[in-house]
Amino acid sequence: MYLEIPQLTGSVWKVWLRNRDVFMKTFRVNFIPPFIQPLLYLLAIGFGVGTFVNTVDGMPYPKFIAPAIIATGIMNSSFFECTFATYVRMYFQKTFDAIIATPLSIEEVIVGELLWGATRSTIDTILMLPVLAAFGVLEFPQSLLVIPFAFIGGFLFATIAMCFTAITPNIDSLNYPSFLFVTPMFLFSGTFFPLSLLPQPVQYMALAVLPLTHVVIIVRSFTTATLSGMVLLSLGWIVLVSLLFFLLSVNLMKRRLIA
Repeated sequence: MYLEIPQLTGSVWKVWLRNRDVFMKTFRVNFIPPFIQPLLYLLAIGFGVGTFVNTVDGMPYPKFIAPAIIATGIMNSSFFECTFATYVRMYFQKTFDAIIATPLSIEEVIVGELLWGATRSTIDTILMLPVLAAFGVLEFPQSLLVIPFAFIGGFLFATIAMCFTAITPNIDSLNYPSFLFVTPMFLFSGTFFPLSLLPQPVQYMALAVLPLTHVVIIVRSFTTATLSGMVLLSLGWIVLVSLLFFLLSVNLMKRRLIA
């Protein structure tokens, strides 16, 4: 029941277009965080804390955390878009009710939301790259591969976020996955220090259950031009988990909206 394949048409993109149009009306506000956040993290942690760190995995500390800044941006953009923003559209703005009154189905509305969440990650990544590139912490042209990957990584977090939205009783309760799921990933997914510093069982747990770990691995490989077989393994993990949570999120949301 929870893994039923949704029936979709090209109308899914009309939901995406609706969200894009709203986004562009406030683009000045939306474009500021992707510029400011990487700058603050890089200056405060990369060059600030980094003055006490010689090298990490054979690279300067600012270069080590730059991909982590991009990866956490991918996570935050889509996760919060498909939790708090989706919840507001669903209950407070009644946007879902208005769209479902048209020929679009519930499944198409939900999938349109997921695609928009992934798009937000891509937009934010495009905006972050020039900021980080200005400090010389990215390798080009390999770093440009992060842009298409941002959509894949964003879609992963969008599907996970939508599952939380589907089972959360009220908007305040969305703080729980933010604190108990997003924050641990932000700290223990190979972001600010290598996973190898953690006890081996914790390393395996991070690789098994923390999606950001795999996103960091891939983004770091692209931005440092150090491709390895681990990239393919992480990409396969992301694709499989995304498909699973895609089906779960659509069916859980459908159940919530119909109930």
